[in-house]
Amino acid sequence: MNDFKGNRIAVLGSANMDLVVRQPRLPRPGETMFGTDFSTVPGGKGLNQAVAAARQGGSVDFIGAVGDDTNGRDLRDLLGAEGIGATDLTGVTAPTGTAHISVVDSGENSIVVVSGANATVTRLTAAQESTISQASFLVMQCELPVQALAAGIAVARANGVFTVLTPAPVMPLPAGFLASVDLVVPNEIEAAELTGEADPVRAAEVLSAGHTWAIVTLGAEGCVVAFNGEVLGLAPARPVTAVDTTAAGDTFVGALVARLASFTLPEQLSGAGITEERMIDAVRWATVASSISVTRPGATSSMPGLAEVAAVLA
Repeated sequence: MNDFKGNRIAVLGSANMDLVVRQPRLPRPGETMFGTDFSTVPGGKGLNQAVAAARQGGSVDFIGAVGDDTNGRDLRDLLGAEGIGATDLTGVTAPTGTAHISVVDSGENSIVVVSGANATVTRLTAAQESTISQASFLVMQCELPVQALAAGIAVARANGVFTVLTPAPVMPLPAGFLASVDLVVPNEIEAAELTGEADPVRAAEVLSAGHTWAIVTLGAEGCVVAFNGEVLGLAPARPVTAVDTTAAGDTFVGALVARLASFTLPEQLSGAGITEERMIDAVRWATVASSISVTRPGATSSMPGLAEVAAVLA
């Protein structure tokens, strides 16, 4: 577990049940084809990142919404089993969100998300604001309405909480929104959409302008790390044979934040306070965690524990 137990991680994000079908390839329009396997796995980018962080030793609280249905109860049970605080997970009448995932034999995937209960999170309760204000890190994605994310950032900035955003799926964001985040972690496609820069190095420079950290993930090519408009380097990926890339990015982010939380003192949580050395160390840790996850099927089911990553880096 963390050396600094005061460094709690609040995750404001989506909770879905993933409905996963494996198939040889994606069907053509109008085509019916046979799949080879079907599974139901807890997911959602928010829940994925919360589980990844908890398995890497993070002290995590989850903020979001699920329906009063079987999927919602199963997701609550998972959070409890992972030791993640779920008192701020609201129950609503809308059905729990679902993600419909096709995984082809190469390991690549395509995903259709039906937001369900996640779409009801348009503001924060007083209790949820309190959870964020007492955290050291706030982790967010774009599977919740932007109003909720903006509210979370406002509370975080008022209380010196380090903010992390995965801008996926890419959506229209208010002016200055990205600049108000301490760390943004898009993949190369998302980075290009956000900046108009096809070169991920240039995109990282743009996203990191103004004392912001940016990490642009490149899949099997590793990731680009930048701060304050300057690229610090390309961190290589760990070579593995991919089985399923679902939640690889979420595993990366959860492990990254957990690693930062494990060796960062509360007074060092500003963007400039997390040094290049510490960020690169966390990226290295997250890269290994992500590489392990793609060798297994599923989202949360594929995420490694702390000991597994430590063994690779020993």
